[in-house]
Parts: sequence; C-alpha cells; structure tokens
Amino acid sequence: MTSTSETNPTTAMTAIEAGVAQFGEVRDIPLNRLKASPKNVRRVGHRQEAVESRAATIGVKGVLQPPVVEPEIKAGKATGYYLVTAGEGRRQALRLLAKRKALPNTVAVRCIVDTTNDPAEVSLDENISQELMHPADQYEAFKDLADRKGYGAEEIAARFGIKPDIVRQRMRLGMVAPALLDLYREEVLTLDQITAFAVNPDRDRQVAVYTHLPAHDQSPRTIRRLMTENKVSTSDRRVQFVGLDAYRAAGGPVLPDLFFDLNGGWIEDAALLDRMVAEKLAAMAEDIRDREGWKWASAHLDYPYGHGCARIFEHVLARAPEEVEAINALQAEEAALTDQWADIDPPPPEVAARFEAIEAALEAFGDDYGHTPEEKARAGVMVILGEHAAGTPRIERGFVRPEDEPAPEPLDEAEDGDQTAAEGEDDADGAEADDGAEDGGAGGEAEEPIGDPAAPLPDRVVAELTAHRSAALRDALAQNPDLAQVALVHALVSRVFAMGSPATCLDIRWGSRNLNDFGEGIEDSPAGVAISERHQLWGRQVPSAPEDIWDFVVGLDGDSRASLLAHCVSLTLDGVQSWMRRPKTELAHVETLATALDLDMRAYWKPTAVRYLDRVTKAQIMAAVTDGVSARAASLMAKLKKPEMIELAEPLLVEAGWLPDLLRTVGAGDGPEDDGAPPASEALVPPEGGVEEEAVAELVAAE
Repeated sequence: MTSTSETNPTTAMTAIEAGVAQFGEVRDIPLNRLKASPKNVRRVGHRQEAVESRAATIGVKGVLQPPVVEPEIKAGKATGYYLVTAGEGRRQALRLLAKRKALPNTVAVRCIVDTTNDPAEVSLDENISQELMHPADQYEAFKDLADRKGYGAEEIAARFGIKPDIVRQRMRLGMVAPALLDLYREEVLTLDQITAFAVNPDRDRQVAVYTHLPAHDQSPRTIRRLMTENKVSTSDRRVQFVGLDAYRAAGGPVLPDLFFDLNGGWIEDAALLDRMVAEKLAAMAEDIRDREGWKWASAHLDYPYGHGCARIFEHVLARAPEEVEAINALQAEEAALTDQWADIDPPPPEVAARFEAIEAALEAFGDDYGHTPEEKARAGVMVILGEHAAGTPRIERGFVRPEDEPAPEPLDEAEDGDQTAAEGEDDADGAEADDGAEDGGAGGEAEEPIGDPAAPLPDRVVAELTAHRSAALRDALAQNPDLAQVALVHALVSRVFAMGSPATCLDIRWGSRNLNDFGEGIEDSPAGVAISERHQLWGRQVPSAPEDIWDFVVGLDGDSRASLLAHCVSLTLDGVQSWMRRPKTELAHVETLATALDLDMRAYWKPTAVRYLDRVTKAQIMAAVTDGVSARAASLMAKLKKPEMIELAEPLLVEAGWLPDLLRTVGAGDGPEDDGAPPASEALVPPEGGVEEEAVAELVAAE
C-alpha cells in the first residue's frame, strides 16, 4: 500500500487504525542507489562470515525479504538515493556479489519505501523482534533437504553459505530419534546431550541408551561412551597397525566423528578388525621366520608374560678370515681418506663417491651382531603389537622353549666307572681294616693296606681342604677391590644373561620381581621401554655360553663394566608396596635411593584418567586439583559428576606436573615442599582469577 505522505508525521497513525498490514510502496531500486542509513541502530557491523552466507543464499534464491528504505533528503530535497532502514546485511551481500561480477551494480532490488514509521524504530524492530528457529527444527530441515531433494552437504552448504562440515554435523543431529529431539525442544535434554547421542546414527540404539541411562549420570561423556561402547576408535593401536584404508577396502564400515575430530571416528566391525590384525601379525611372524631361518615364530597383541622361554641375545658373529681382512682394508682406506681430506669440505666429487662406495661395501657385509644358524634352529621370534604401538610392532628374537633347550651333558662313562670302582675299593679297604683290628685284638697288630694312590679323597677331607682354600680366596679377594668388582659383575651377568647354571662360585643371589604383576602398561612406559632397550643392548654383547662370560667381563673397560654392573643391580630394585608388609628399613632405603638419584617422576608418569583419576574418589581428585592447580578451581568442579570432573581435571593436572605423595622425591623439585617457590596453581591461576580459572569456569558452565 502506498504511503499517504512523504514525511514522517509527528502523530503517526498505527497500522491497525489505518486498517492496513503494511505501510509503504513497493519499488524496484537500483543497487547503486541504496545507501547505509545513519539511523540504523546496529553499531557493530555484520560479520564477514554472515555477509558471505547471505550472499550465497541470495545467489541461489534471490532476495526473499525486501529491504525497508526511506528516501534520502538533503536541503529539503530528495537526492535520488535511498537509505536502508532494515536489511543492511542484504545490501552488503548484494554489493559483495556485484563486486565479484556475479550481479551488475545497477541490478534492481525490490524494496519497501516506508515514510510512515520511525526509521530507528524499524531498525530496532528488525534486530530484536525476530526469533531464530529452534536448532532441532533446523537439523530436521537440513535432513529433509537431503532426503527429499537429494542434496549433499556441499550443495546445501553452497545454498546457505556455510561450511560443508557444519552441514554434515547438523544433518547428523537431524538423524537423532524424533522422541529425543522432542525432549530437546522441551529442554529436557541439552544440545551437548543431543550431540552425544548423534555420534551414532542408530536411532534404536539412541532410544535404548536414553531409556537405560542412570539417573545419577546422564552426562554427554557417559552418553557418548555408551553410544560407541561396541565400536573401536580409529586412534586404537589395532587400527593404526592395519590401516584405516585397508579396513575400508575389506568392507569394514566406519562411523565418522563429525563433532570432535573430523578425521576420526569409530570402527564398527571389531571382529573384522581383530581378524585383520591377527592375520597381518601372523604373516609378519611367518615372513621373519622363513626369511631369517628361525625354528618358530608367534604373533601376539600384547607381550606374553609367563611365556617360560629362555633367551639367547644377539652377540658378535664370527666372520671368515677373508671377510675380516676385507672389512679391515675398507676401514683403513676410509680412515686414510678422512685424514687426507679433513680440511676440505666438501671433498672432490671423486673422493665423495669413493666414501659412498666404501660405506656401501661395509653395509653389504651386514651387522656384526646376530644369531648363529645353530641358535636359530632351536629358537624362535615373537612379533608383538604392544600397548602403545603406533602401527609398528616390536620384534623380539632368540626365545628358546623348554623342550628345545639342550640336554645336560651326561657324565663320562669312564669317570663314572672309576668312581664306582674307587668306592668299591674303599669298602674293601674298610673291611680289611676291620678284620685286621679284630685280628690285632686277638693276637697282635695288622699292617694298614697300601691302597690305590689314584683313588679319590674322602668327602670330608675334600670339604675341609676346599674350605681352607675358600677362606684364603676370600682374604685375597678382599684385598683386591678391582678384581672383586669384576667377580661381582661376572656373578650377576651369569645369573641375568647366561642360559643354564651360572658359571660363578660367588653365592650372590639375584632376583627381579615382575613389576607388570602390579600394574598395566609398565612394560610400555618410558621407564619400561628404556630398561628393555638397555637389556637388549647388553644381551647382544654378553656371550651365551656361561664359561665365556668371565673373559668378556675381564675384557671390558672400567666404565663399561660399571655400566653393566649398574644395569644388573638395577633389575633387583623392588620398591613396590603391596598387600605384603615389608620392613620399614627396606622402604626407607627406597626413599634414600630416590633422593640420591634426584628422581623426578614427572618424566615417567602423568596423572591421566587411566593411570590415576578413574581409580580414586571424587574427594581425592579435588584434593589433587587443590594441590596442583588451585582451591578455587577445585571448588568450581565440586558439583560435577565424576566423569565430567575427570574430563576437566586431567589436562590441568598433566600441565601442572602434579604428582601424588607416593611419587614425590624430597629435593627433586616435584613436590610443593621441595622449595620456597609457589605451587603450580599459582602459575596457572593468579590470586584474583586468571585465564585458567576462567577456562575452568567456562567448562563447568558448559557441562
């Protein structure tokens, strides 16, 4: 309807009084004649993303809602331009399309010229009286477009000016069971809860999970876990080993995670995945067995503790004399060239080429360490994926099953016969002596028989003599500290590495308790990996024959022998506190060693959910946050359920490097009592509040 006047009257008639639904005349106005109105109440301009989105929709569907404008008046005269009272976002979107040459700058824009209503009031009404549609309605509308018109995420994104990933998320939310979306509309469920249900598009599963949710725990974290409990995360070690592409190629379905990790998701066919892992591990084991010549090979998802096998470690392999000569010649040539061209960098091309040829020739001879064909003929190899594998399994070689261990050497038959004969002669001599004694008693003394000079000495005589010798050896060894250390190292190495009976006369008892019996993942922890690598490094050097170990230990330099001693001694350390009571003196020595070593457990252990937080009470979690972060941060978490509390506490405690009292070493800098510096909490949360506390508050509010 056309306005009754061109100026805004001081006493305007309402639309109801005028009997109309709308004031103003509909006109087509060129885009380059539309200007921003100074009476627009929006002072914060439109975001670029919003303008881009509006331009995308206009490019497909045109301007669906005409802007409201008024004529521009200067000096009492119309200028021919119009000021946009409502619809500035549409004007900017049209100008963006014109700038991109998608529309001419003079394109006609259908507008409503309103000179009746107050422009500022119209602008305010445009910005505050509109109510956005409920998100659940938007989710279902996107899904309807996909189902009814066959639009994909990219097509919908182009038509509405948003990112395809956002469209996919909203389409997934539209696949939530209608009953649950209705509960969301009624504010019984939150958006975070609906998002948690949407990770799995199985509507029956969604309803079942909601029906059986415990009243005390309906958190998004719990819902998400229940919706995916029969699935395997794509970050799982098995998926990393097999490869997501290989799993898909085998027909395995993948449920993408559209909300938290756009590159992640879940494997839906766990049985297929496990079969592929087992087959790939077995194929690797068989390939290594056949290629390297082992007697057997086995594949394992985790390390098979209690396997009962002895082990032959890698050792220096004997080479043919001609190989040794060739290697020595190449190494000598390399050393001579290095000395000759040490001051010229880079060396001439022909010299560099010779260096490469020498290196290639040395590599062709292979590693100096390994196992002999005879050892491989009775030993095997294990292929182990391991707990923290990232697609590369561990290969452990040289295990010998009990049935494959060499039988003990039998006693020499001649020696056995001599021993039996000697025992018979002793018995005969004894009998003759007794008879002589009887004869002497009756009628005179009998001569003692001469006997066999080669006969073994009586056991008691042997024991007495060797006892004297042992005493002398003890005294002599006590006066030779260097040799005593050699003997100690030899005794320990014989018990740690040698197969069969240790070849040592020192009665030093060595024991090593399996720490994996007291906790999962210790074998794959930073300390466990370091110990295993060190053990294998020494294992490949120590001779497998017990009788050869003495010469090996004697041949080590002082530093190497000390390092080997330290390794063997370290394996005996046992600071475990379990249900068995241990003397206080032993536990006190644990603390003495930790202090002497300046042990900082922050390099070995993190307060994660798996390692600590899931296994203690809420009160203990709050105490940890109070100690490691701040009392205020702990108080903000006080009313949360345990899963949400853990989710918030874990990154804070890990970042703060917090440790429980059992893991702290006095003086190592890993406990609040170690120095006068403020605790980690003071660095993370300033006294009057700070970034970390605000982050905690925001996360708690979101939960």
